[in-house]
Amino acid sequence: MAPLRCRRDPCGVICLILTYFSVFYADYVVIQYVLIPAYSDSVWCTLHGSVFNLILLLLLACHAKAVFSDPGMVPLPDTAIDFSELRSQSSRMNERGCEGWTVCSRCETYRPPRAHHCRVCQRCIRRMDHHCPWINNCVGELNQKYFIQFLFYTGMASLYSLVLVVSAWVWRIRSEREGDAEKEGEETPSKHLIVAHYIILLVESVLFGVFVMVIFYDQLISIITDETPIEQMRNRLMIKDRGSSPSSLASTSSSTSQLPHHPPHTRKPKLALLREVFGRGSVFCWLLPLHSSPPSVGGIIYSALPDYDV
Repeated sequence: MAPLRCRRDPCGVICLILTYFSVFYADYVVIQYVLIPAYSDSVWCTLHGSVFNLILLLLLACHAKAVFSDPGMVPLPDTAIDFSELRSQSSRMNERGCEGWTVCSRCETYRPPRAHHCRVCQRCIRRMDHHCPWINNCVGELNQKYFIQFLFYTGMASLYSLVLVVSAWVWRIRSEREGDAEKEGEETPSKHLIVAHYIILLVESVLFGVFVMVIFYDQLISIITDETPIEQMRNRLMIKDRGSSPSSLASTSSSTSQLPHHPPHTRKPKLALLREVFGRGSVFCWLLPLHSSPPSVGGIIYSALPDYDV
């Protein structure tokens, strides 16, 4: 089923190619134009090269897991479901503890609480956060851990390359002032080429670093508040409707009553919420793209049908 989880979305494919190109280009510049010229006669060359490539290896591993892992797709029924008597069974649904189950008109199936339909993946995703073109996949209940790890290592790689480029640039300026540039010989690339690579890598590191850190922060806030961006938007709309004028309360109440209702979930400790995403093992394992047990509440045990008769 792995091929089905890698969408053929043109935007997603382009973002995947751009991601891998940026990673390999950064590795090439750091090794060829930063470490070898500046630290070739020192053990720091091997040390920095090993650490930087280890970060990139973890980055690519987390990215691959986020791309090809199931984000939490709601299983489709084997046969078509008749929804004609759904309204008459709404009371029975609430009595049997299936509050929050809704019907997806696109998938033509029932979906569990906190699940939403993705127009790109064309499937309902449990605890869907958003569809990310950079992984060409949805960020949901089962792959959010790998997505956050990918953001973390991308930020580390951006910061590391930024520090290495700045330090190598300072070293080159000092070497030119001290008259050591002539010992580099003719094998050294031209100064303009080196400066161009430095500038490109600096711009890449700053752009990607700031971008992923903002998303990383937003993901952590989403976890510890136990609200996905979709749920946050829905709650803001509900608060806005409550504060509207009395003349519009009738129309807004009738429109909001038609929206899918999700019962409020109880607040949990922040550490418990983090463990539901990253796993219940050691905190050190949170940094590794290892498979963890599914969430204990509303996890992978969902079937295509809720617990009531259809």
